Amino acid sequence: MASLIETRGLTRHFGGLKAVDGVDFALTPGEIHGLIGPNGAGKTTFVSLLSGRIPTQSGTILLAGEDITRLPAHARVRKGIAYTFQITSIFPRLSVFDNVALAVQSQGAADLAARTRAALARVGLQGLEAQEAETLSYGHQRLLELAMGLALNPKLLILDEPTQGLAASEIEGFKTLVRSLVPETTVLLIEHNMEVVMDLATRITVLTFGRVLATGTPAEIRANAAVQEAYLGA
Repeated sequence: MASLIETRGLTRHFGGLKAVDGVDFALTPGEIHGLIGPNGAGKTTFVSLLSGRIPTQSGTILLAGEDITRLPAHARVRKGIAYTFQITSIFPRLSVFDNVALAVQSQGAADLAARTRAALARVGLQGLEAQEAETLSYGHQRLLELAMGLALNPKLLILDEPTQGLAASEIEGFKTLVRSLVPETTVLLIEHNMEVVMDLATRITVLTFGRVLATGTPAEIRANAAVQEAYLGA
Protein backbone atom coordinates (compact mmCIF):
# COMPACT_ATOMS: atom_id res chain seq x y z
CA MET A 1 0.00 0.00 0.00
CA ALA A 2 1.30 3.47 -0.89
CA SER A 3 2.28 5.65 2.07
CA LEU A 4 0.12 8.57 3.14
CA ILE A 5 3.19 10.44 4.33
CA GLU A 6 6.83 9.50 3.93
CA THR A 7 10.13 11.08 4.90
CA ARG A 8 13.51 10.35 3.35
CA GLY A 9 16.67 11.42 5.12
CA LEU A 10 14.82 14.10 7.08
CA THR A 11 17.27 16.25 9.03
CA ARG A 12 17.14 19.24 11.36
CA HIS A 13 20.07 20.32 13.51
CA PHE A 14 20.16 23.18 16.00
CA GLY A 15 23.80 24.15 16.28
CA GLY A 16 25.55 20.99 17.42
CA LEU A 17 22.29 19.28 18.47
CA LYS A 18 21.12 16.69 15.93
CA ALA A 19 17.42 16.90 16.82
CA VAL A 20 16.34 14.94 13.72
CA ASP A 21 19.18 13.11 12.01
CA GLY A 22 18.40 11.45 8.68
CA VAL A 23 15.00 9.94 9.51
CA ASP A 24 13.31 7.60 7.03
CA PHE A 25 9.68 7.11 8.05
CA ALA A 26 6.37 6.08 6.47
CA LEU A 27 2.73 6.13 7.55
CA THR A 28 0.20 3.73 6.07
CA PRO A 29 -3.24 5.26 5.34
CA GLY A 30 -5.75 4.54 8.08
CA GLU A 31 -3.31 3.44 10.79
CA ILE A 32 -2.73 4.70 14.32
CA HIS A 33 1.03 5.04 14.57
CA GLY A 34 2.78 5.69 17.88
CA LEU A 35 5.96 7.79 18.07
CA ILE A 36 7.87 7.26 21.30
CA GLY A 37 11.31 7.85 22.74
CA PRO A 38 13.12 9.45 25.66
CA ASN A 39 12.88 13.18 26.34
CA GLY A 40 15.05 14.98 23.80
CA ALA A 41 14.80 12.14 21.27
CA GLY A 42 13.51 14.53 18.57
CA LYS A 43 9.82 13.58 18.51
CA THR A 44 8.31 17.08 18.62
CA THR A 45 10.94 18.44 16.21
CA PHE A 46 10.13 15.61 13.80
CA VAL A 47 6.39 16.27 13.76
CA SER A 48 7.05 20.03 13.55
CA LEU A 49 8.95 19.26 10.33
CA LEU A 50 6.03 17.14 9.06
CA SER A 51 3.54 19.93 9.76
CA GLY A 52 5.77 22.72 8.41
CA ARG A 53 6.08 24.59 11.69
CA ILE A 54 9.86 24.54 11.33
CA PRO A 55 11.79 24.27 8.04
CA THR A 56 13.63 21.14 6.96
CA GLN A 57 17.40 21.32 6.74
CA SER A 58 17.72 18.42 4.32
CA GLY A 59 15.71 15.44 3.20
CA THR A 60 12.27 15.06 1.64
CA ILE A 61 8.66 14.90 2.88
CA LEU A 62 6.07 13.30 0.59
CA LEU A 63 2.30 13.46 1.13
CA ALA A 64 0.53 10.84 -0.99
CA GLY A 65 3.55 10.97 -3.31
CA GLU A 66 3.62 14.78 -3.60
CA ASP A 67 6.75 16.59 -2.43
CA ILE A 68 5.64 19.03 0.31
CA THR A 69 9.09 19.63 1.82
CA ARG A 70 9.04 23.38 1.11
CA LEU A 71 5.32 24.02 1.63
CA PRO A 72 4.45 26.40 4.49
CA ALA A 73 2.38 25.13 7.41
CA HIS A 74 -0.92 26.72 6.30
CA ALA A 75 -0.63 25.05 2.89
CA ARG A 76 -0.09 21.68 4.56
CA VAL A 77 -3.23 22.22 6.65
CA ARG A 78 -5.19 22.71 3.42
CA LYS A 79 -3.73 19.47 2.11
CA GLY A 80 -5.01 17.62 5.17
CA ILE A 81 -2.32 17.72 7.88
CA ALA A 82 -3.55 18.83 11.32
CA TYR A 83 -1.25 19.09 14.35
CA THR A 84 -2.39 19.48 17.96
CA PHE A 85 0.36 20.80 20.16
CA GLN A 86 2.18 19.52 23.23
CA ILE A 87 1.32 22.83 24.88
CA THR A 88 -2.33 23.75 24.43
CA SER A 89 -2.74 26.30 21.62
CA ILE A 90 -6.30 27.57 21.83
CA PHE A 91 -7.57 31.15 21.59
CA PRO A 92 -8.13 31.71 25.33
CA ARG A 93 -10.39 34.79 25.16
CA LEU A 94 -12.72 33.36 22.52
CA SER A 95 -15.64 31.11 23.29
CA VAL A 96 -15.36 27.35 22.89
CA PHE A 97 -17.68 27.58 19.87
CA ASP A 98 -15.65 30.33 18.19
CA ASN A 99 -12.37 28.43 18.62
CA VAL A 100 -13.72 25.51 16.62
CA ALA A 101 -15.67 27.74 14.20
CA LEU A 102 -12.40 29.39 13.15
CA ALA A 103 -11.02 25.99 12.15
CA VAL A 104 -14.21 25.11 10.26
CA GLN A 105 -14.21 28.50 8.53
CA SER A 106 -10.63 27.97 7.32
CA GLN A 107 -11.96 25.03 5.27
CA GLY A 108 -14.51 27.25 3.53
CA ALA A 109 -17.39 25.15 4.84
CA ALA A 110 -20.91 26.46 4.30
CA ASP A 111 -22.55 24.67 7.25
CA LEU A 112 -20.31 26.36 9.82
CA ALA A 113 -22.55 26.11 12.88
CA ALA A 114 -23.51 22.46 12.30
CA ARG A 115 -19.92 21.35 11.67
CA THR A 116 -18.68 23.28 14.70
CA ARG A 117 -21.25 21.65 16.99
CA ALA A 118 -20.52 18.23 15.51
CA ALA A 119 -16.78 18.58 16.23
CA LEU A 120 -17.48 19.68 19.81
CA ALA A 121 -19.94 16.82 20.34
CA ARG A 122 -17.40 14.34 19.05
CA VAL A 123 -14.97 15.20 21.84
CA GLY A 124 -17.67 15.50 24.50
CA LEU A 125 -17.72 19.30 24.86
CA GLN A 126 -21.33 19.85 23.78
CA GLY A 127 -23.08 22.26 26.13
CA LEU A 128 -19.91 24.29 26.71
CA GLU A 129 -20.09 26.26 23.45
CA ALA A 130 -20.58 29.68 25.09
CA GLN A 131 -17.88 29.25 27.73
CA GLU A 132 -14.68 31.29 27.37
CA ALA A 133 -11.90 28.87 26.43
CA GLU A 134 -9.47 30.00 29.10
CA THR A 135 -11.98 29.07 31.82
CA LEU A 136 -11.99 25.39 30.82
CA SER A 137 -10.02 22.86 32.84
CA TYR A 138 -6.68 21.90 31.31
CA GLY A 139 -8.04 18.53 30.23
CA HIS A 140 -11.01 20.17 28.53
CA GLN A 141 -8.67 22.64 26.80
CA ARG A 142 -6.82 19.64 25.32
CA LEU A 143 -10.14 18.23 24.10
CA LEU A 144 -11.04 21.61 22.61
CA GLU A 145 -7.76 21.61 20.72
CA LEU A 146 -8.58 18.12 19.45
CA ALA A 147 -11.99 19.37 18.29
CA MET A 148 -10.22 22.17 16.41
CA GLY A 149 -8.02 19.59 14.70
CA LEU A 150 -10.97 17.36 13.79
CA ALA A 151 -12.86 20.37 12.40
CA LEU A 152 -10.15 20.62 9.73
CA ASN A 153 -11.30 17.23 8.42
CA PRO A 154 -7.68 16.04 8.23
CA LYS A 155 -6.19 13.13 6.34
CA LEU A 156 -3.40 13.05 8.94
CA LEU A 157 -3.97 14.07 12.56
CA ILE A 158 -0.79 14.53 14.62
CA LEU A 159 -1.44 14.36 18.36
CA ASP A 160 1.42 15.57 20.59
CA GLU A 161 0.99 14.35 24.20
CA PRO A 162 -2.84 14.45 23.94
CA THR A 163 -3.56 12.68 27.25
CA GLN A 164 -1.42 15.06 29.32
CA GLY A 165 -3.73 16.60 31.91
CA LEU A 166 -6.61 14.17 31.27
CA ALA A 167 -8.18 12.21 34.11
CA ALA A 168 -8.22 8.42 33.86
CA SER A 169 -11.91 8.46 32.89
CA GLU A 170 -11.18 11.02 30.15
CA ILE A 171 -8.32 8.89 28.79
CA GLU A 172 -10.70 5.98 28.16
CA GLY A 173 -13.00 8.31 26.24
CA PHE A 174 -10.02 9.67 24.31
CA LYS A 175 -8.96 6.18 23.22
CA THR A 176 -12.48 5.42 22.02
CA LEU A 177 -12.50 8.68 20.08
CA VAL A 178 -9.15 8.02 18.39
CA ARG A 179 -10.23 4.53 17.34
CA SER A 180 -13.36 6.04 15.78
CA LEU A 181 -11.25 8.27 13.51
CA VAL A 182 -9.69 5.47 11.46
CA PRO A 183 -9.60 4.50 8.67
CA GLU A 184 -10.85 7.87 7.34
CA THR A 185 -8.11 9.68 9.27
CA THR A 186 -4.55 8.49 9.85
CA VAL A 187 -3.28 9.25 13.35
CA LEU A 188 0.31 9.90 14.44
CA LEU A 189 0.44 9.79 18.24
CA ILE A 190 3.29 11.13 20.39
CA GLU A 191 2.59 9.95 23.90
CA HIS A 192 4.57 9.22 27.07
CA ASN A 193 1.75 7.10 28.51
CA MET A 194 2.92 3.68 27.31
CA GLU A 195 -0.36 2.01 28.23
CA VAL A 196 -2.18 4.38 25.84
CA VAL A 197 0.38 3.85 23.04
CA MET A 198 0.43 0.07 23.34
CA ASP A 199 -3.37 -0.06 23.47
CA LEU A 200 -4.01 2.24 20.50
CA ALA A 201 -1.15 1.92 18.03
CA THR A 202 -1.06 -0.59 15.20
CA ARG A 203 2.63 0.26 14.68
CA ILE A 204 5.19 2.14 16.78
CA THR A 205 8.37 3.99 15.84
CA VAL A 206 11.00 4.61 18.50
CA LEU A 207 13.26 7.65 18.17
CA THR A 208 16.46 8.19 20.11
CA PHE A 209 19.09 10.89 19.56
CA GLY A 210 17.16 12.05 16.49
CA ARG A 211 17.31 8.67 14.75
CA VAL A 212 14.92 5.74 14.29
CA LEU A 213 15.87 2.97 16.69
CA ALA A 214 13.05 0.58 15.75
CA THR A 215 9.65 0.33 14.07
CA GLY A 216 7.18 -2.49 14.60
CA THR A 217 3.97 -3.70 16.19
CA PRO A 218 3.46 -3.06 19.92
CA ALA A 219 4.47 -6.67 20.64
CA GLU A 220 7.64 -6.33 18.57
CA ILE A 221 8.56 -3.06 20.27
CA ARG A 222 8.00 -4.54 23.75
CA ALA A 223 10.27 -7.47 22.87
CA ASN A 224 13.03 -5.36 21.28
CA ALA A 225 16.12 -5.47 23.50
CA ALA A 226 17.54 -2.22 22.14
CA VAL A 227 14.26 -0.41 22.86
CA GLN A 228 14.12 -1.84 26.38
CA GLU A 229 17.63 -0.60 27.05
CA ALA A 230 17.12 2.85 25.51
CA TYR A 231 13.61 3.62 26.70
CA LEU A 232 11.10 1.09 28.02
CA GLY A 233 13.39 -0.20 30.74
CA ALA A 234 14.41 3.28 31.85
